[in-house]
Amino acid sequence: MAKSCTLLIHFDKGTPAIANEIKEALEGNDVSAKVDAMKKAIMLLLNGETLPQLFITIVRYVLPSEDHTVQKLLLLYLEIIEKTDAKGRVLPEMILICQNLRNNLQHPNEYIRGVTLRFLCRLNETEIIEPLIPSVLQNLEHRHPFIRRNAILAVMSIYKLPQGDQLLVDAPDMTEKVLSTEQDPSAKRNAFLMLFTCAQERATNYLLTHVDRVSEWGELLQMVVLELICKVCRTNCGEKAKYIKIIIALLNSPSTAVIYECAGTLVSLSSAPSAIKAAANTYCQLLLSQSDNNVKLIVLDRLNELKSSHRDVMVDLIMDVLRALLSPNLDIQRKTLDIVLELITPRNINEVVLLLKKEVVKTQTGELEKNGEYRQMLIQAIHSCAIKFPEVASTVVHLLMDFLGDSNVASAIDVVVFVREIIETNPKLRVSIITRLLDTFYQIRAARVCSCALWIIGEYCLSLSEVESAIATIKQCLGDLPFYSASEEGEATDASKKTPQASSITISSRRPAVLADGTYATQSAASETAFSPPTIVPGSLTSGNLRSLLLTGDFFLGAVVACTLTKLVLRLEEVQPSKVEVNKATTQTLLILVSMLQLGQSHVLPHPIDNDSYDRIVLCMRLLCNTGDEIRKIWLQSCRQSFVKMLSEKQLRETEELKAKAQVSHAQPDDLIDFYHLKSRKGMSQLELEDEVQDDLKRATGEFVKDADDANKLNRILQLTGLSDPVYAEAYVTVHHYDIVLDVTVINRTKETLQNLCLELATMGDLKLVERPQNYTLAPESSKQIKANIKVSSTETGVIFGNIVYETSNVLERTVVVLNDIHIDIMDYISPAVCSDTAFRTMWAEFEWENKVAVNTVIQDEKEFLNHIIKSINMKCLTAPSVLDGECGFLAANLYAKSVFGEDALVNLSIEKQADGKLSGYIRIRSKTQGIALSLGDKITLKQKGGS
Repeated sequence: MAKSCTLLIHFDKGTPAIANEIKEALEGNDVSAKVDAMKKAIMLLLNGETLPQLFITIVRYVLPSEDHTVQKLLLLYLEIIEKTDAKGRVLPEMILICQNLRNNLQHPNEYIRGVTLRFLCRLNETEIIEPLIPSVLQNLEHRHPFIRRNAILAVMSIYKLPQGDQLLVDAPDMTEKVLSTEQDPSAKRNAFLMLFTCAQERATNYLLTHVDRVSEWGELLQMVVLELICKVCRTNCGEKAKYIKIIIALLNSPSTAVIYECAGTLVSLSSAPSAIKAAANTYCQLLLSQSDNNVKLIVLDRLNELKSSHRDVMVDLIMDVLRALLSPNLDIQRKTLDIVLELITPRNINEVVLLLKKEVVKTQTGELEKNGEYRQMLIQAIHSCAIKFPEVASTVVHLLMDFLGDSNVASAIDVVVFVREIIETNPKLRVSIITRLLDTFYQIRAARVCSCALWIIGEYCLSLSEVESAIATIKQCLGDLPFYSASEEGEATDASKKTPQASSITISSRRPAVLADGTYATQSAASETAFSPPTIVPGSLTSGNLRSLLLTGDFFLGAVVACTLTKLVLRLEEVQPSKVEVNKATTQTLLILVSMLQLGQSHVLPHPIDNDSYDRIVLCMRLLCNTGDEIRKIWLQSCRQSFVKMLSEKQLRETEELKAKAQVSHAQPDDLIDFYHLKSRKGMSQLELEDEVQDDLKRATGEFVKDADDANKLNRILQLTGLSDPVYAEAYVTVHHYDIVLDVTVINRTKETLQNLCLELATMGDLKLVERPQNYTLAPESSKQIKANIKVSSTETGVIFGNIVYETSNVLERTVVVLNDIHIDIMDYISPAVCSDTAFRTMWAEFEWENKVAVNTVIQDEKEFLNHIIKSINMKCLTAPSVLDGECGFLAANLYAKSVFGEDALVNLSIEKQADGKLSGYIRIRSKTQGIALSLGDKITLKQKGGS
């Protein structure tokens, strides 16, 4: 049993207080004991206890107390106890508290008067309030502002009661008089709020009468003025212009809260470019002046909304927005870059890229611990700029190539991917990029970056000098051959048997050997053999070049080296006229490949070479020994053509995503279109003229009706009761970011009046009812709209259940109508999203929750099953369509979605067609939270068979 209270109090159900103990404490003279007893009584009442025996005790022993804490707790107690009987009549004993309340309203202490007036704001019983009205009105003229401001709120609450206009007939007149004479900002604000709520026309007249002094009013009053302007302009659009002038005047207010609200109000009321620009300038000003990161993030959200609807205006402010990068917070920097990247035009691209370059250089010298992540974001932003505007690539590509050896591997991968794309899309930069890449290749430390850089070298070294330089660079990074000697292998094996945990062994000489656990030892000169001692390129053990990476057992990289050298030798045959030089290069390459195979099959490494890498290296050796024209064409042309095709598909996907984001709106056939040039312009300001033009454009393009999706609304209506029930109910469910709104329509289908009709709801899962809907009286065959708010704390499937309870005049017992359950689907919380392959793999490795679902379906086509899963779980397929082309009997695809809480949902689908035509395999779901993984798994299990 829930009861409303203005104060949230923690209640420990493990130690319930006994009513007799509370009663004894209240009867005593110890004030602290009384305070504790009152707190226990309030907690018990809020959790369903009635405690009727305490009322008289509290009247006798607590009402006379002068202690402020006791008096405050007394008012809380009086707020939550039942004051009426089952028929809605005030209980006789409530008369006992009326005299006490009247005394409090005339108390010499200002605090007692103030909290009592505030308490009256929460009373709904006319019989209790009516005798107190004269005392309330006297407090309107009290000398202390704390009492006056609470007295005005009490007058407003009384006037808003069902019979309040009869209890206080001249309340608006009195409030208007108070407003004209009041000097206290809070009291003045409350008086204006009372007029705004109860007599809007008077509030409007007062505002227009004092329009020249609005900028001098206090912050609190200005906020209510903005709220009034919004309400008036929505009901009467014709008067919008004179109010917008007030808003623009308030933009110069010293209060940041006021100018923030001004900007939001201006955007909601006007589409004129000058108004939007004023609002955007205000947001940019707040972005720079506020130090609180939460405020910055909220302002960036507002700027993002402006960017979506008024991009042309925002383009001019792009440099102001970029100044938010000065904040060290990564979330602010990321959001800023996301906004800026969609505002880039040929006019501002050079300025933007110049600033981004400066920020990249700053990350080299800065001491912030997250510089690596920030640099990665900047590199990705520059990459996007260079793809959209290829002419700027030449100004940034060489700067970014300095970061190929970055300690932040993700940042280095972004750079090398950027270089790979730019060298294909900007042929003029090919020579300079290759030269710079060969110069900086030895600095690369990460195997994945090395692999991509080697691919670039193999594909884009075209001239004789470039090919020869590339072969020499790779040979230098590999060092002298062989990678180990036979005697070293034997000694290393013996040493590892003796000291398997040793990290280093020093014997007598400086010749290194690789132990079985991958560590290094120096070998004695006494074990010299016919093999020449292997000398490692200086710095190879620390700089992360090819030799040290191979000696850690990375034979995938070895296979990439083999392919790159093979391509370079094949191209050398085309550009080198001397057969001797070609044969020499071929022989040296074969020697390197054989040495890698020997290393892979030796015992100096803990793991032997894998079969795929072995087969790849052997294939390269065969090609070098016997090359045909068809094979040469595949190696030197087809690979690059596939890359070009991949880039074009990526560009096509990005274009389709932009089209999908674009707002498509259509005008209705009978919509009114006003012709701006034929209108009278007398007395219209420039802002009004601009607004008229924007409204005409919106009307012509149908933007005013783009949200009217009636069919979709009908799909979200759920029937809660049967058609034969005395009370029919249906709910329209709206899922917002962090809450669910149930708009329940209740219809009385009987010929009787239903009293105390209440919608009782309960939840299961991570859902929580915010407030209990109040009781209503429903006339025969009438309907009522009841709203219920439910908070959502995580992305899990939840259930809302409950019933409708009511009474009739003929039957004393309460009637209960049980409602159908409302299942809140996870699909309401997640939406398709896009991320890079690198980000997907990183998240896949980090996320700890995995749900593995076996494929069990009647669908026999792989692509049809994939499309069915995508549609069922509302996710985006990250795997390119070209990768899924063809019929090979198996399919693997990655799916991605994001929840409204910012959680990531990753899905990998791997299926294979069996001999009998059925599909088998697994769908693996990974997420950071358990809720998404389990809920998505349940959804897939339910839907995968091909059901609806």
